[in-house]
Amino acid sequence: MNKLTETFTLSNGVEIPVIGYGTWQTPHDGTTKECVKMALKAGYRHIDTAFAYGNEDEVGLGIKESGIPREEIFVTTKHWITDRGYEETIAAVEKSLELLGLDYIDLYLIHWPCVEKVTEDWKKVNAETWRGFEKMYKDGKIKAIGVSNFEKKHIEALYESCEIKPMVNQLEFHPGYTQLENIRWNQNEGILVEAWSPLGSGAVLKDETLNAIAKKYNKNVGQICVKFALQNGILPLPKSTNEGRMASNAEVFDFEISAEDMETLMNMPLLGFSGFVPEEAPADALVNGN
Repeated sequence: MNKLTETFTLSNGVEIPVIGYGTWQTPHDGTTKECVKMALKAGYRHIDTAFAYGNEDEVGLGIKESGIPREEIFVTTKHWITDRGYEETIAAVEKSLELLGLDYIDLYLIHWPCVEKVTEDWKKVNAETWRGFEKMYKDGKIKAIGVSNFEKKHIEALYESCEIKPMVNQLEFHPGYTQLENIRWNQNEGILVEAWSPLGSGAVLKDETLNAIAKKYNKNVGQICVKFALQNGILPLPKSTNEGRMASNAEVFDFEISAEDMETLMNMPLLGFSGFVPEEAPADALVNGN
């Protein structure tokens, strides 16, 4: 891997650029549109959004105004918890396509699993939602389908009825919160793991250990976090509204983190964790959450 246009290959053969530009919490006041344009100008070809972010329309405008051909840009969006169910999912896909102004979505994810805390029929709810995903995938409206914030039990429950297995699982991953057992299980299943919040939070960026490692490689902490994900076979989705940091976050192809430092990063104490856990977080706490 030496540039932003290099790709991971999903289980269905679809190629996905190795670093994506995330738009979580990017304001819906023209900022998202301009940030998407800046990211594409900086070389990103993978844009990640979600219906719950409330900025799909601006993502679409940013893509359109960038002047870059649609087929060169990989667009991910996500299905929200209020649209669970077969018919509801089909309508949700159509709504996202309308907002994005696109004919197809490259990757569509279930944003959060339905869990037992919500209903005893959580398995059936997720299965019906996934059936809608499979329908829209077969119809060519979606090029690849996956999940987000799913644990092993949620994916195994999908396996009981699905025709097509998830191709991606987007999870919180960064130094200080790696949920390694879940990550490795997904990878062993042939599911590509993507990292949301790969830079953690301010706590991660200020951490003394991370800053010492960054200094060793003449890099910044953000670059170390992005490279940490890539060297674990994980696709990072860094976000920034600053053009310089957007470019900086992608300048990670000219160095390798040593095995010793990777071990240090993997075993850091809890740091920068969002607090979102699918089995525990109430639905209202997840509104506009990644």
